[in-house]
Amino acid sequence: MGILSYTFMQNALAVSLLASIAAGIIGTLVTVNRMSALAGSIAHASFGGLGLAYVAGFNPLLGATGFAVISSMGIAAVSSRSRRKADTAMAAVWATGMATGLVLIKLSGTYTADLMSWLFGSLLAVSPTDILYAAILDLVILAVVAGFYKEFLAVAYDQQYSRLQGVPVTLFMVVFLILTALTAVLLMRVTGLIMVIAMLAIPPAIAEMFTGSLWKMMVLSSVLAALFSIAGLFLAALLDLPPGAVIILIAAAVYSAALVVEKARSGWA
Repeated sequence: MGILSYTFMQNALAVSLLASIAAGIIGTLVTVNRMSALAGSIAHASFGGLGLAYVAGFNPLLGATGFAVISSMGIAAVSSRSRRKADTAMAAVWATGMATGLVLIKLSGTYTADLMSWLFGSLLAVSPTDILYAAILDLVILAVVAGFYKEFLAVAYDQQYSRLQGVPVTLFMVVFLILTALTAVLLMRVTGLIMVIAMLAIPPAIAEMFTGSLWKMMVLSSVLAALFSIAGLFLAALLDLPPGAVIILIAAAVYSAALVVEKARSGWA
């Protein structure tokens, strides 16, 4: 089995595949709703939860998740009144979360390697808890999106018409934001806080070029995210490089190639 005989590689592969499902589905919704900055703001806001966890001495995953969900609810409350104010809310949440985290970490007197792993990813150090978190999140996302696919589709492409048809747009936006928050925290363990946006944005962007429906875009995004993660994981292990950074570089390279192909196809048309 080679390198796969090691438990840490098995864990890394498992969480990569599971995270790819969440990233593909939620990333697609983020893309079609044109809210790419959302993932970044929520991920950075969760840094405040990490700081609180280090000060209070509880699991950082719980702290990050709690702050991410609370931040997403705040953004939902503001954006429900005015979509224009959503950008300001995301910027405020982004900055406030980071500032809170830095202050609390300073007060805790710690600046550990574990903290750095949240910033730059810790794919080779994921635990069974991380795998369980990813598995449960995937089940929730699949159940919610499959059960209310038509509603998510309607809200993504025409919120005003959806309201006229009786769709509870605000409710579905809140659910979407919460799922995005949970996915962002999961991806922080894979690629790190700094690269969450790329993992949620690049696979759907490629999929959007070659698919014509929302569900196909979700499937292709998930497959691409899995391929990028697996390739990045093994290449990083081979070259002794940070897995998260390698995953993003591979994704960026494929995205660049896809842009060339799309431009060539449009030129032939």
